[in-house]
Amino acid sequence: MTDQPRPDPASAPATDAPAADAPIQFPCAQCGAKLLWEPGAAALRCEHCGHTNPPPDVAPDARADAAAEIDLLATLESLASQADSLDAIVCHCSSCGAEVTMRANVTSQACAFCGTPVVAQGLSKKLIRPRAMLPFKVARQQASDAFSSWLGSLWFAPSDLKGLAAVEGRLLGLYLPYWTYDAKADTSYTGQRGDDYWTTETYWTTVNGKPAMRTRQVRKTRWRFVVGSVHDRFDDVLVPASTSLPSDRLAGLGSWDLKALVPFDPAYLSGFEAESYTIDLKTGFDTARTIMIAGIRSTICKDIGGDHQRITSMSPHFSAMTFKHILVPVWIAAYRYRGSVYRFMINGRTGAVTGTRPYSAGKITLAILAGLALIAIIVGIIALANR
Repeated sequence: MTDQPRPDPASAPATDAPAADAPIQFPCAQCGAKLLWEPGAAALRCEHCGHTNPPPDVAPDARADAAAEIDLLATLESLASQADSLDAIVCHCSSCGAEVTMRANVTSQACAFCGTPVVAQGLSKKLIRPRAMLPFKVARQQASDAFSSWLGSLWFAPSDLKGLAAVEGRLLGLYLPYWTYDAKADTSYTGQRGDDYWTTETYWTTVNGKPAMRTRQVRKTRWRFVVGSVHDRFDDVLVPASTSLPSDRLAGLGSWDLKALVPFDPAYLSGFEAESYTIDLKTGFDTARTIMIAGIRSTICKDIGGDHQRITSMSPHFSAMTFKHILVPVWIAAYRYRGSVYRFMINGRTGAVTGTRPYSAGKITLAILAGLALIAIIVGIIALANR
């Protein structure tokens, strides 16, 4: 996080970087053929002659620009001018609910999440350009091997799942949109601090059929009123900018190495696809604010101290609010099984795996019956041993 936010984008010149979904091609320096970004190799590889072309030249000041924060309030106030936005045709997929950004001059394409054909309806949206991204590090073959291993390791999966998924599944390299938010929070609060103490009390019980007096230690809590203030600073609170994938599955991808962000460059998109955000900047901050509030509550409890804490009121004041719009890499396979869509995802930076899968009711039933049979056998053996 930088201490100073970027200038108001309404007063800055619009970037000349093309849209993330535009069909950009990069010629090979040796033969002129189309280049594809090769994850893990930090280069653009030519599929025609195999020549490895150098990666995008990232100057130090450009890297600083990728990590720089943009003033949130100024951006929200100036969105009407659209100084740092792009026009894109965005269509809703009726099958899985994804927002599909159409490539330039394309009126129909397959949804990247479920494969359903999507046709452009001529609706245009103004979108904030991504400023930074994390390029792919995990190669396609690594992702494919992980996919096969994952399918082979599933318990109670239908017998035909592996073959069906191999035929119908489509491993796709996709960049997902995220917002990151920074903020300072100054919070005044009132509450109660609870300190435990122990007392000795007597009680009556029955011992050998006779009443007897005993003593025991009882924990009690002494509460007292407290008032105070805390100061929090939040750095890179990460919020998904799309509802196309379930939040629990996105969480299953693990963390993202945001310190490795590079400036947005279409060269990294060569051979991959990118989704546009469907959660806008303000709505994303509402989610981030909820996360920050939870952090503030934790800070207040630490500030109150004692063995127990109660917060009766808190008034957070947020300042220095900034954001970044970034893209992160995910390998995704969407396949249909008996009318349902299942997804498998791999973190394109770390290789972390998450996914959904169908279950075989027959295999589960057999397993339950086998378990019951085993229990019956054990009970029978115990009964025989006790005769």
